[in-house]
Formats: sequence, structure tokens, C-alpha cells
Amino acid sequence: MKTLKITAFALALSTAAVPAFAETITFAFSDDDPNYIATMEKLVDQFEAENKDITVNFVTAGYAQMMEQLPLQLSVGKGPDVAKITATDLLRYTADLRPYMKDPDGFAKLHGKSLELIRTPGTAPDKIGGYVASQTLNQPFVNVTLFEQAGVPLPAKGATLTEIVDASVKVAKATGVEIPFTMDRSGHRFAGPAFSYGAHFLKDGQLIFPDDAAKRYIADLYKWSQSGAFPKEMWGAAGGTRYKNMGDEFANGNVVTYLAGNWMVNPFIAKIGDAFDWTAIDPPCGDAGCVPMPGSTFVVAFQHTKAPEAAARLIEYLGSEKVQREIAEQFLILTGAQIDNPHYKTDSANAKSSMEAFARNVANVPEEARTIERTQGASAVYGSIVQRMSQLIVGELTLEEAYAQLAADAKGANVELAKYAAAAK
Repeated sequence: MKTLKITAFALALSTAAVPAFAETITFAFSDDDPNYIATMEKLVDQFEAENKDITVNFVTAGYAQMMEQLPLQLSVGKGPDVAKITATDLLRYTADLRPYMKDPDGFAKLHGKSLELIRTPGTAPDKIGGYVASQTLNQPFVNVTLFEQAGVPLPAKGATLTEIVDASVKVAKATGVEIPFTMDRSGHRFAGPAFSYGAHFLKDGQLIFPDDAAKRYIADLYKWSQSGAFPKEMWGAAGGTRYKNMGDEFANGNVVTYLAGNWMVNPFIAKIGDAFDWTAIDPPCGDAGCVPMPGSTFVVAFQHTKAPEAAARLIEYLGSEKVQREIAEQFLILTGAQIDNPHYKTDSANAKSSMEAFARNVANVPEEARTIERTQGASAVYGSIVQRMSQLIVGELTLEEAYAQLAADAKGANVELAKYAAAAK
């Protein structure tokens, strides 16, 4: 296996040297947890040891970089053979691996209904394009030690986002911490509280944003960015639609409350250690309930691969019960594979309380939130939110201008989707 840790993702895909005797595929992988990346690299090594006729170029890159370049590559039939992705817009490029798998029915039974998340309209109802690597929920993390030092109770179940932010501001003032509240620079992270406020992203099959409820939410975030409750630098320091993870700020003790998700639990165990106590809390509530925004990551193979059988063998190996159990238990991941009685490998009380908070909210995800996750064009709306909110926060747009730009962006996404649908007929 040739491992490539790169800053020039596209270049690495085109220049990797491999033995001439082996069938070669490229596997592009990204994750916020470096230990997970290292484990995946070892699993690929094991796969190669058992499949000596296959060479895997294991390519690692930053999430933001990969998501900027991968859509462009796939649109022209290029890029890796296999990749870990989050954007549902890219699922239309996935191959059907079922004809190339050794035991497709067994694979489908293990992964169950989660495989439906990978299938796009018009594809075979039993298509296997890959597997769901993780199922995620977005909820806040809090620095418990800071709350205790400030004498402020943790936000209780049922707390609104306003109540959570207000409590975080009190803690920050009492302790001198710089950042009361933040979230990743991500439209997906933004979406959960939007649903709680009562916002809708779809109407009659069309993307719509922002409606009146979304505008109230945007106005609140803007107000908090101006007051310092949600510091401008959190989103305003980066440009365009680029993703930015705020986890290190929380791990370094600079943040009171951080809206992220269950994929951060394992990294926090290592990064925070015993520096302070922390936990996840229930999602913020609003007029439409208390919504933990769902999400998924996928490991999939793409249609342009010239080695579909090799890609299928890699997917079947990584998606096996044995490997999925190992990953679930080691990294505290909710996999798409149906793993019975996982024994999470942690002694951390902080991690256990966090996983309990996520587990008790799985049933609280509204169907509309799951629908937008499966909707082509959702990523375009998420990107628009990041760009326009950032412009609003730094003063490039007024509130009314931001609303108008967001609406225009959603309309533009609908036009592009209509073109794609027409071309696919």
C-alpha cells in the first residue's frame, strides 16, 4: 500500500506509483480523528495482505480540501475509486457493487435499511454503492468544569438555544473564557437549531430557504455574533463555503459550549484527557421541538472506477461485521451496520455521559430532517448558509441582503437540479 498524506489531492491521485502486477485502486479518506485515520490505514494493510492481487493507494487529505476538489473530479469522471464522503450530492456518482461482491445478500442483511441512504432516485432498489460508515447527531458539548466554577447549572433538557447561549455567556464572564458559544463553520451544523425554530428547507419538492422561522434564527445568531456570545472570528475568519472545525478550541478549554456531534467524542477523550470534565447535552429546543440534526458518512465506490471488482472487495472487507464492530467499539461510532451489543472501549465518564445523551435523542429526529439529508442540492444550500452567514457576520451583508442572497441561492440550486434531472432522462 502506498499512503499519501497530501496538500495537493488531485495531483496525488494522478502521480502515485504502484506495482505493475497488481490491480490498483485509490481510497481517499478524511476524518477529524487522526487515530481513526491511522486505524483505517492499518485495515487497508490487512486487506492487502489477504488480497495480494490488489494494491490500494490510501490517500488522506483535510475534509475541506477533499470536499472542494472531489465534486469537480467526479463531475468529469475522475478522482478516487473509493472515498469516504458526507455530501449526498455525490451519491449520484456511486457504482453498483452488487454484481462484483462475494456475498451481496449477506452484506445487505448486515447493513439493513442504512443502504437506502446511499441509493438515489432511479437506481436499482437493491443497489449496493458502499456502506454507511457512521450515523451522526448534532448536539452541544459543554465544559462541565467551567459551569461548576461559575456556579451556573448546566442547561437542562428542554432548554432553548437562547437559554443555552445566555448560560454560556454567564459562564464565560465568570471564568474569563473567550468564547461562550460556537459551532463548526458548517451549514449542516447550522441546520439542527433551524429545525428547532420551525424552519423548513423543502416545499413541494423544491429547496426553500430562508422562511420566517429561519430568519428569526439567523437574526439571533447575528445578534450573538455582534455581542460576542458567538464571536465573529468563529465563522468570519474563513472565506466562501469552506468548512472549519472548532473542536480544538473546545478541547483547549477556550469554549464554554460547542455545537458539534457524536463523532467528536473519541477525539475529545485523547485531546482533553483529564484537563476538564465535559459532556454532550440534549439538543436546543424551539417552537418545532428539540432537533438533533442527523447525518451520515459513507464509504462508497464510484462509477468511473476501472476496477469495480477490486473496489467491491475492499468495500466488502471494510464493511464486514468484524471490521465494523472493531471500529464501532474503538471509536464510539454509531455504524450503519447492525452491530449487536457493542462494547465501547472507554473508561471515560465524560465519553459515556455524552454517548448516553446522543443515544436518548436518536428517536427525536423528525422525518423532514432525514429527508433533507437525502435531498440532492442540500449541500448547495448548506454551502450558501456558510457563505452568506459569514458575509453577514463580518458586515458585508445586512440581514435583509443576507435573506435575499440565501433565497436566490436556493432558487439557483433548484435550477441546477432541474438541469441535472433533464440530462439524466
